[in-house]
Amino acid sequence: MSSQSNKQEIGRRNFLRTSAAASAGFFISPIVKGQKVSKGANDLNIALLGTGAEGQVLMNAILKIPGSNIRFKAVCDIWTSYNQKRAYRMLKKYGYELNPYEDYREMLAKEKDLDAVIIATPDFWHARHTIACLDAGINVYCEKEMSNTLEGAKQMVLAARKTGKLLQIGHQRRSNPRYLFSYNRLIKDAKLLGRITAVNGQWDRSVQPDLGWPKKYAIPPAKLSKYGFKNMHQFRNWRWYKGLGGGPIVDLGSHQIDIFNWFLDAVPKRVFASGGTDYYEKATHQWYDNVLAIYEYETRHGMVRAFYRTLTTNSSEGYFENFLGDQGSLQISESAGREGVYREPSAPDWSKWVELGYLKAPEEEKKAPNTGAVLDVRETLAPPKHTLPVVFNDPYHQPHLKNFFAAVRGKAKLNCPEDIGYETAVTVLKVNKAIEAGRRLTFKPEEFTI
Repeated sequence: MSSQSNKQEIGRRNFLRTSAAASAGFFISPIVKGQKVSKGANDLNIALLGTGAEGQVLMNAILKIPGSNIRFKAVCDIWTSYNQKRAYRMLKKYGYELNPYEDYREMLAKEKDLDAVIIATPDFWHARHTIACLDAGINVYCEKEMSNTLEGAKQMVLAARKTGKLLQIGHQRRSNPRYLFSYNRLIKDAKLLGRITAVNGQWDRSVQPDLGWPKKYAIPPAKLSKYGFKNMHQFRNWRWYKGLGGGPIVDLGSHQIDIFNWFLDAVPKRVFASGGTDYYEKATHQWYDNVLAIYEYETRHGMVRAFYRTLTTNSSEGYFENFLGDQGSLQISESAGREGVYREPSAPDWSKWVELGYLKAPEEEKKAPNTGAVLDVRETLAPPKHTLPVVFNDPYHQPHLKNFFAAVRGKAKLNCPEDIGYETAVTVLKVNKAIEAGRRLTFKPEEFTI
C-alpha cells in the first residue's frame, strides 16, 4: 500500500465520518437518552456482528426505520479500537444501552435477551457466526454471499431447519419495491415481455486503491491470526483473497445473478466463464478482477441465455439487469435512473397497462432536427421508454431489513430465506470454478437442494 493510497483511504473515511455526522440529525431514535423502558410485545432486541463498511450501512438503515421499536443491545467486531468503537459510540449517542464485544462467543454467552443478530462479517465467517446464533435460539439476518463455500452454506441451511429460527440472506433486491412490482405485475401478471429469450446484467466499477488503515489503530498480529487473517492488508481487503471472499463475481455479481434466477423462475443448467487478474497485482488480488459469464437456463418456456459481466477498471456503464422478451424488455437497477420498459414494435398495444397503472406513459420525445439521414434496412427506431409507477427513495437495504423484522414478529414471510440464498450461492460460486476449469460446467439438479 503506497503512502498516497493510504492517504486517499484515510481521507475517504474522514469524509464518510463527516457525512454521517452531518446527516445524523435525520435519524429517528426510538429511545430517549437516559429513559428506562421495559420491553413491549412488539419490541425487538438485536445485535450487530461486524461493524465494517457493510455493517455500518445496515446499522444506518435500521436507525432510519421510523417507530421500529428495535433496540441495539450489542455490537461485536474484532477491530475494537476502530470500527467497533465507532459503531458503539454512534448507538450510544442515540440512547441505546448496549455492550461492545470482540468475540461473538462471549456476546452470545452474555446477551440472553436477543431476538435477532445482524451479521455483516467477511464471507468466510458467515457459516460459523450464523450457526452459532441459530443454535443459541436467535434469528439471523446474514449478508450475502451466504458463505464462501457451499459446505458452509449447506450447514447454515441445516442449522436453520434444526433450530426453527429464521435466516434471511441479504440479497436486498428481493424486497425492493421496484423489483417486486416488476416481477409480480409486469412479468407474472401482465406478461408484458412475452417469452423471455435472453438476459444480460453487469456491475462495473472504476479503479480503486486497496483499503488502508490508520497505523496507530492496526490490529496486533496475534489477534489477526486468531481470527483468520495474515496481516492488516488481508483484513482490510479480504474480498480479494481466496479462502476469505470470492472476488467481484461473488461480492457484486451475486446480487444480480440472484435476480436472474428469481425473474426466470429457474436455476441454470450450465455456465461457462472467462476472467482473470489482468490489472491488479496477483499477490494481493488473488481473485479475478474481471469476469464474463454465460448461463444457460432451460425454463418451461424454452432456452434462455443470460450474460453477466463485472469489471473493476471502468464504471462508465454502471450496474443493471436487462430482461429481453419477444414482446418487450425490462431494464432495472437499484439506481432508478437506469429503469425502463420498452415495447417491441410487433407487440400488442400497451395502453391498457398504462391505464391500469402498471406503467407510466412515455414522455413525449423531443423531435430531432431533420438531417435527411435514412435508416439502414436493418435498423429500427428505438421504442419509447415507459417507466414504473413506483417511488422508492429509502436506503436500498431498508425494505429487506423491514421484511426480516416483520417475519421475526410473525407478520410476514421472509423474502430471501436460506433455501433461496443457497440456490444463489450454488449459481454464483460455480463461476469461479468454470474460469479455473476453462470449460463449460453443468449443474446437476440435486446441487440446488439439501
